[in-house]
Amino acid sequence: MKKIISTSIFSVLFLCLNACSQSPADIQLPQGFKLNIYADNVPGARQMAQGDRGTIFVGSKKSGRVYALVDSNNDGKADQRIIIKNKLSLPTGIAFFQGDLFVSGPDKILRYSEIENELADISTPTVVIDKLPLETHHGMRTLEFGPDNMLYTAIGMPCNICSLQNPIMGSLLRINPVSGDYSIYASGIRNSAGLAWQKETGRLWFTDNGRDWLGDDLPPDEINSTSTAGQHFGFPYVYGNNSPEADYFSKRPEQLTFTPPSVLLQAHTAPLGLAFYFGSQFPVEYKGSLFVAQHGSWNRSAKVGYRVINIRLKNNKPVSQIVFAEGWLKSPFAGGRPVDILTLKDGTILISDDKAGKVYRISYQPKNNN
Repeated sequence: MKKIISTSIFSVLFLCLNACSQSPADIQLPQGFKLNIYADNVPGARQMAQGDRGTIFVGSKKSGRVYALVDSNNDGKADQRIIIKNKLSLPTGIAFFQGDLFVSGPDKILRYSEIENELADISTPTVVIDKLPLETHHGMRTLEFGPDNMLYTAIGMPCNICSLQNPIMGSLLRINPVSGDYSIYASGIRNSAGLAWQKETGRLWFTDNGRDWLGDDLPPDEINSTSTAGQHFGFPYVYGNNSPEADYFSKRPEQLTFTPPSVLLQAHTAPLGLAFYFGSQFPVEYKGSLFVAQHGSWNRSAKVGYRVINIRLKNNKPVSQIVFAEGWLKSPFAGGRPVDILTLKDGTILISDDKAGKVYRISYQPKNNN
């Protein structure tokens, strides 16, 4: 009898680990903010982009699945979900530019021309580039267009820590969206899953997940930034503020200099998507600040992350950091894992969740003092 009960409890715990997700009321926010479910049937939801007509496009970890979400009555909830089928194994990367939708898997990037004109009958996409690495380990791409109208993506290292001869690995690529020609924009990056351009300065900011198996508190996760091509951000030779990596520092190329992180974050919080807030709905102190989704740890003795933080900057230096949204982690279980953040044209923000398969919307509703 005890064995049957124990087995039943284990089964419930296993199902909860894989399926439990809390209600919006469980997510704690600063006073005046409100969270609602924008869409709740988006399995494996990853990067997001907004079309010119308001369509929200969502990449996913589900093979062949990209989603188009439409809020036709502008009530803050999607009332239509369209599946954009493709032949990509991990169609996680999404970017919208000049009417076209760009979708990336590990090895290729596709282009859907004038996508919002064709949601009822979507045409076969064209291939922008099909020469990216096939490795799926750290192969979930993120796409972002820069102010130069070029397409940027990150190529993660296919390892925990290693040094490879192929210079494309562990880099940011700058891709011509018409020809597919590319160049290496930055190097020494282990695994970046979030890119964001700062409009005021033209700087590119990006997350980078530190290696595993150095303990619970090392190495710190990072947010890096750059405004010029050619910088090296240290991996695998150094971590954090250029602390030497024991087995690799002595093997670094001579004369190689490393650009330190702009922001250091707690180890294993797994920062993925990030976005600058350019809207006007939130209080003025959020203007120009950086929202970062922390996907959460997977092998730390006590789980951390599973939240969204907000970082205030001055002269490109962090001056404060607060927890903006939390509650996905109900230790020892996580009901969700935030992935990407998107500032919408109406000033609200969306957060994707690849564990719960949801997209959340956060708005600001100040109390009426009258």
